[in-house]
Amino acid sequence: MKKILIIDDEADLRKLLTDYFEMNGYLVVTAENGFEALRRIENQNQPDLVLLDINMPELNGLELCQKIRRFVSCPILFLTARVEDTDKISGFQAGGDDYILKPFSIHELGARVEAHLRREMRSHNKASIKFSEDLVIDYSARALYIHDVPISLAKKEFDIIELLSTHPGMVFDKERIYEKVWGFDVEGDSAVIAEHIRRIRLKLKEHGCENKVETVWGVGYKWRKS
Repeated sequence: MKKILIIDDEADLRKLLTDYFEMNGYLVVTAENGFEALRRIENQNQPDLVLLDINMPELNGLELCQKIRRFVSCPILFLTARVEDTDKISGFQAGGDDYILKPFSIHELGARVEAHLRREMRSHNKASIKFSEDLVIDYSARALYIHDVPISLAKKEFDIIELLSTHPGMVFDKERIYEKVWGFDVEGDSAVIAEHIRRIRLKLKEHGCENKVETVWGVGYKWRKS
């Protein structure tokens, strides 16, 4: 049974989400603020997915997300009434994986949750691939090594590397990357995709591995064939 941690200061919303997910076979744990959420995570088994409200008193969702990432690697989905491009970038940098805009359809939320959990299961079932003497990607452990040194990657950074590297030479436009990595079919957010690609390239370059992610101008990105 998959465990969902719901963190929101609105009691009515917590109850609505709890009832819905329990009826659909999930184990649900709730917290009404960030400090209670941290206690839940520290004292109980890790959740398989977190639903996190951004606008909470005392400790907001972005700050809490950064703290949660010290303990969990599971998908974190933000619940928010409004979001701009800059907010999205801040959220993804904090370790979030998706945004759900309020008010939302409970069934769409359920579908998003299922999609993220399916993606997690698929990623854990993949094997390790050696791209060169220097670069190894372990898909099951969600780890990348250069010269046997593990490279620290945010969840979405690894997801993008996974998508591109498992289809070497194939060009993915921003919309396709957004659909595959974020799990829904909308117009790709250029700023968010570009920021993730920039950070990936920087981390690879810092360890002497450049030009693995190539830009196809006017189209998108691809993983360079060895």
